[in-house]
Amino acid sequence: MRPDTIVLIHGFWVTPRSWEHWITRYQEQGFKVIAPAYPGFEVEVESLNADPTPIEQVTVPQIIESLETLIRGLDKPPILMGHSAGGVFTQILLDHGYGAAGVAINSAPTEGVKVIPLSQLKATFPVLKNPANRHKAVGFTFEQWRYAFTNTFPEEQARATYERYHIPASGHIFWGSALANIHPGKDDNWVDYHNDSRKPLLFISGEHDNLMPPKVQRSNAAHYKSPRTITEVVEYAGRSHLMPAENGWEKIADHALTWALDHS
Repeated sequence: MRPDTIVLIHGFWVTPRSWEHWITRYQEQGFKVIAPAYPGFEVEVESLNADPTPIEQVTVPQIIESLETLIRGLDKPPILMGHSAGGVFTQILLDHGYGAAGVAINSAPTEGVKVIPLSQLKATFPVLKNPANRHKAVGFTFEQWRYAFTNTFPEEQARATYERYHIPASGHIFWGSALANIHPGKDDNWVDYHNDSRKPLLFISGEHDNLMPPKVQRSNAAHYKSPRTITEVVEYAGRSHLMPAENGWEKIADHALTWALDHS
């Protein structure tokens, strides 16, 4: 049965507002589009910048529980699309049996992916440079945002996206993800790479993404070992991390939807 709903899952340093172009495009094609906020993030960007307490308090289990509750309330399985950390949550949801198909755009890695490019180290240094940040919400300066999110954007457009989308990120969650391959046992970003019943998954990667470079996407996809599932990777030339808002985003949005419909 053809999915009629698309769930768009945002990542760190942004809110559902970052999906605004995709929401309109998919709605115009007749889909019900839901772009849920993390628990406590239901306010506007400006409010979270003024008071980042909800960012400091949120946890990955809370995020996953809220998304699963949302999806269980739908009439039929939706298409899941996640950007950055939202790509991790998309993978977790698929692993838990939710969704008709999933698209992970410039996804952060799930547990076991140990590739750490130098550009990623530089992009995440503002959070990881100080262990005390584990208890804080950590924002980017414009220069840091441009390197991590919008390095291929014209400066004026990069600054506009910073002012419209940027919020601090959870140091607690980010440090937990960074240490996932060191801790014994399963961490919050763990998935079963051998899950034979997992629905199809597409990784979309940007060639010039400094925060989550293509080799991270390729390594993440390569970890999936079940011969009964579909896992594919596509790389777009000249693109940076914030592909949902980058010039030419329509091509990415259309490809993601077509692929998901073809494989759901």
